[in-house]
Amino acid sequence: MNSLNFLKSNKQNFYYFLYLGLFLFSISILDVAINAFLKINITSFLPGILSIFLPLVLGFVGLNFIRTEYSGIKSLDIINKNINTNNFNAILTLLIIFAIIKATPPSLSWMIFDANISGDTKEACTGTGACWTYVKVWFRRFMYGMYPNDLHWRINLAFILVIALGFFGFFLRDNLKKYLALYYVIIYPIIAFLVIYYLISGGSFGLVWVETGAWGGLSLTFIVSFFCLIFCFPLGMVLALGRRSSLPMIRYISIGYIEFWRGVPLITVLFMSSVMFPMFLPEDFFMDKLVRVIIAITLFEGAYCAEVIRGGLQALPRGQYDAAKSLGMGYWKMHIFVILPQALKLVIPGICNTFLALVKDTPLIFVVGLAELAGMLALAKTNPKWLGFAMEGYIFAAIIFWIICYAMSKYSYNLEAKYKTER
Repeated sequence: MNSLNFLKSNKQNFYYFLYLGLFLFSISILDVAINAFLKINITSFLPGILSIFLPLVLGFVGLNFIRTEYSGIKSLDIINKNINTNNFNAILTLLIIFAIIKATPPSLSWMIFDANISGDTKEACTGTGACWTYVKVWFRRFMYGMYPNDLHWRINLAFILVIALGFFGFFLRDNLKKYLALYYVIIYPIIAFLVIYYLISGGSFGLVWVETGAWGGLSLTFIVSFFCLIFCFPLGMVLALGRRSSLPMIRYISIGYIEFWRGVPLITVLFMSSVMFPMFLPEDFFMDKLVRVIIAITLFEGAYCAEVIRGGLQALPRGQYDAAKSLGMGYWKMHIFVILPQALKLVIPGICNTFLALVKDTPLIFVVGLAELAGMLALAKTNPKWLGFAMEGYIFAAIIFWIICYAMSKYSYNLEAKYKTER
């Protein structure tokens, strides 16, 4: 296909080819856009098959004209580097752009222009578009589950306090910055647990007790994700160090743990924590189902996190270990101050990927009776008064999860840029 690179530009006719290529590319996009949005085919005078393929041909020729290794125009070089490197990529780019343009009008019509959001009953949805009234009516349930409506302020206050405590480390004086790791690894999780337990569960300080079975919705998704993220990371770090240990007993225990949990489906782990695990507890000992689920997910994700961190440890050259030992550092001091900071910096994308998978795995807790956001959607779609509107609910959940995951990804990118060093 690269043999079709005809009429390539040079220094003398570069701008002529650039303007001509942009013109042809714009014409192809305009033709498809007018057809999609206005239902007008400006090439209808041509034979059918030629009318269909003409935008693709014009766009392909246009991209071929503007393709150059280096032009000095930043935006043009970015386009050529990413979507116009060769003829195959040019055609693929055009097909994707055309598909997006074609899908935009019906998507906008269904989601916005023909959608319904007024009213409080199913009868309010009379149009052909989405029934966002369904999401509006069930919004509190999607956010808070079956938690009593008049007590939602307790969940809101708990999250505000937990978030505020999370930013507490940014306001510490410089002489206290060295204690940040201790605060975020040990002190902060304990305080967050106490805040969530006493505020959301209640039963103390005059607050009404609310069982964890009533917790649900997005708030439960955040609670499970928050504690699992906090606990699985140090567990994974210990396992990664253990798997590289020179002591056979520690190494084999770590390897066995990692391989066992990586070989078991999460849904099986959740069933075991909910059904089988209580059978092995003493009769007078009770552990809440939510606590068991958090422990199960933490143990499961800790194995994946361990392998990501181990990859960072193996990426470091042996000279880093030798240099630390030459300074008289012991094992723990060497790893805390020299090895782990460099290894963790290398595997930020992998750690973020593991955390994203953890957040998206939380809907599985519905199988053990805990209804987080996806679980509440499953309950809402079976309500006799709202049958047939599951699509709107799942689109709403998809948008929520995308926002959460995208925010985590952007934070990961910022960390990469902050700690980036040229290698």
